[in-house]
Amino acid sequence: MLNRYPLWKYIMLIVVIIVGLLYALPNLYGEDPAVQITGARGVAASEQTLNQVQNTLKKEQISAKSIALEDGSILARFDSSDTQLRARESLMEVLGDQYVVALNLAPATPRWLSTIAAEPMKLGLDLRGGVHFLMEVDMETALGKLQEQNIDSLRSDLRDKGIAWTNVRKTNNYGVDISFRNGSTRDDAVSYLQGRHRDLVISGQGSNGLRAVMSDDRLREAREYAVQQNINILRNRVNQLGVAEPLVQRQGADRIVVELPGIQDTARAKEILGATATLEFRLVNTSVDQSAAASGRVPGDSEVKMTREGQPVVLYKRVILTGDHITDSTSSQDEYNQPQVNISLDSAGGNIMSNFTKDNIGKPMATLFVEYKDSGKKDANGRAILAKQEEVINVANIQSRLGNSFRITGISNANEARQLSLLLRAGALIAPIQIVEERTIGPTLGMQNIKQGLEACLWGLVASIVFMVFFYKKFGIIATSALIANLVLIVGVMSLLPGATLTMPGIAGIVLTLAVAVDANVLINERIKEELKNGRSVQQAIHEGYKGAFSSIIDANVTTLITAIILYAVGTGSIKGFAITTAIGVATSMFTAIVGTRAIVNLLYGGKRINKLSI
Repeated sequence: MLNRYPLWKYIMLIVVIIVGLLYALPNLYGEDPAVQITGARGVAASEQTLNQVQNTLKKEQISAKSIALEDGSILARFDSSDTQLRARESLMEVLGDQYVVALNLAPATPRWLSTIAAEPMKLGLDLRGGVHFLMEVDMETALGKLQEQNIDSLRSDLRDKGIAWTNVRKTNNYGVDISFRNGSTRDDAVSYLQGRHRDLVISGQGSNGLRAVMSDDRLREAREYAVQQNINILRNRVNQLGVAEPLVQRQGADRIVVELPGIQDTARAKEILGATATLEFRLVNTSVDQSAAASGRVPGDSEVKMTREGQPVVLYKRVILTGDHITDSTSSQDEYNQPQVNISLDSAGGNIMSNFTKDNIGKPMATLFVEYKDSGKKDANGRAILAKQEEVINVANIQSRLGNSFRITGISNANEARQLSLLLRAGALIAPIQIVEERTIGPTLGMQNIKQGLEACLWGLVASIVFMVFFYKKFGIIATSALIANLVLIVGVMSLLPGATLTMPGIAGIVLTLAVAVDANVLINERIKEELKNGRSVQQAIHEGYKGAFSSIIDANVTTLITAIILYAVGTGSIKGFAITTAIGVATSMFTAIVGTRAIVNLLYGGKRINKLSI
């Protein structure tokens, strides 16, 4: 019989609508100002930590809406932002550097919805507020480091082979010029080095010199590595801040976009993300006397660095180990109650340190603190010029063979030790980065965007309803119910998907899909009217109307879906948000327009003698 659905189709439709409604509901409850407490690397919050948090807040007379321990993290909710800020300051003093205490906005979803994993949609920076950074990687410094490594490696190889040179100097395009006493020695060096350095183009220069420059492939690989590694390190640092749903992605050849939705402590975010501190471990050259060091008269393989007190220390240029190999670092106090940083290395770093210290027991080794800071000057393009600042923070004799774990002392205060350990734990940047653009979006502006977006959706929905009811009467009301169901399903699916984030363009995508859904209902209704004019019976007109419009609806929606997929594949940030909501909206609009309205029409008219349709 025409226009009859089996029972299972009605049940399926009801279940889908109820599930969509349940998962859309959390978006009505808003968010609470909260403080999130997570353990630093290797530390998890426990019941003891929970009691400590509760006692601290009670002592400071700070009332919390709730304090809960879940999955090794503590979340304390408050009534206002002022209370939230007071709580954070108090907790940071008590908990110290073993925990990351971050400001947050926590969903106020009721527990009965949380038990079925129903959470609100994740909101982007433009809706939730937060901070946006555009960072640029300093490629000059990155390639300069690589040039220094090449110089050190070439010197070492020539020394091992017993080939004497007279001078080594840097040249343009990150190259190295080496001079020898005569042409035959130079030829021996070229022949030996060419086989050991495949990524360098080594050639004779003049009568007794050679030039080594990095190949184009090596330069391209170094630039790519600098950006990708900095992205990984920035992600680690964002995790230290405890930010939910951050965005860290590449933009162009040497820039990185970092967006931190919901973050309120922007100064802290900028301090952690932009910091470029790292450590270098070098051997001290004890053959140079103090007066020569003070005047800068040192051998070519050494250089003078200063301590905090202004005392010169002569260090070999060769770097034993850098912060790249550090996997963990914590701050504590030594046996004399002085601050210290405990370092753990990866396997490669542990082997390097072990082999070096084994052969150099009794010799002094220095820890050099390296940081790049804004010099206050601008280059021709108006960008800040970074100045390299170096300071010897520790010199100690190698007492025994060191392994994967050791400690450094000589740090002036506990706060400095805590900050250094956090930066080293998150990772040392391969190359300095500078913030070339910073935008802060307040929660108020985000709420305004949400309000305007909701108004746009509402007026779009109202306009569609008025149009459908005016032109198609009862069938217009049926189409209206499908539109509302479509909106509920879009919100429900967006809340369910873990990778979906709603942005302003995403709201535009929702409005667009509502229009697409209207278009599908217009096609169906016009086709039914056409069949009635051709003399078909009511039941046949309904059947042929849906059947005839089906192919047109599929074609129109599939082309839109393909466009959304392409936008998602090649787009970034908010463009992806638009693509996701459009794709979801296309799928739900096809379901509600074809299956949903057909189910209602079949329920009202199927198997009945109808002489006239209200269409």
